[in-house]
Amino acid sequence: MDDSQLLRYSRQIMLPQIGIEGQERLGNSKILIIGLGGLGSPVAMYLAAAGVGQLQLCDFDRVDLSNLQRQIIHNNDDIGKPKVESARESLLMLNPLVEVITINKRLENESLITQVKQVDAVIDCSDNLITRFAINSACVATQTPLISGATIRMEGQITVFLNDINSSCYRCLYPSNADLEETCTQTGVLAPMAGLIGSLQALEAMKIIMRVGKILAGQLLLIDGLNMEINQIKLTKNSDCPICCQP
Repeated sequence: MDDSQLLRYSRQIMLPQIGIEGQERLGNSKILIIGLGGLGSPVAMYLAAAGVGQLQLCDFDRVDLSNLQRQIIHNNDDIGKPKVESARESLLMLNPLVEVITINKRLENESLITQVKQVDAVIDCSDNLITRFAINSACVATQTPLISGATIRMEGQITVFLNDINSSCYRCLYPSNADLEETCTQTGVLAPMAGLIGSLQALEAMKIIMRVGKILAGQLLLIDGLNMEINQIKLTKNSDCPICCQP
């Protein structure tokens, strides 16, 4: 790292758990973010500011006026733009040292697996179950760590799936799509909840890359923002899971 990089990341480098070695790990990492909405916005901004080497941004949607209440990576002038392009512009203004790759399409099947194979971690910031199931399957198949977050109304949740042979996966947690079809478009969401969960997703991704601290693997963190209650539930591997327990 040169002097300008040392200055830019100095507040992280001075942390004894991170230091130069941890910052260099971050700078050499590649992370795929799927979804540039309420969760993906803070995730991408914090990871870019922190010095992730390469961010791969995947979203096929365009910026809409109704997004701006919580999708803080976009602004009023971005309405109508592809979200990945709007996000890329914001990230490079924040930190021009980060390589930003945009994927303005839905990743499916082999294309999703191919993309996941290229990165050190995947952050699921999507808003529908079909996409979440597909991301989970790709991460299990490639043994890629997955940081999963969701928020609706005034509630949020986050967990980490390391996707090694002993860990549970998203389908262990949600074996079917029963009672999971609601989205914030239908029910609403309080903006800071998306910021809170997205920030925690960025934090977990950085801890995985820098190999510091305790990861939320095997634990589901539930946050009730209205009553400010936080609960943690232990997750176990489902021996009947059709994804991570296939013969």
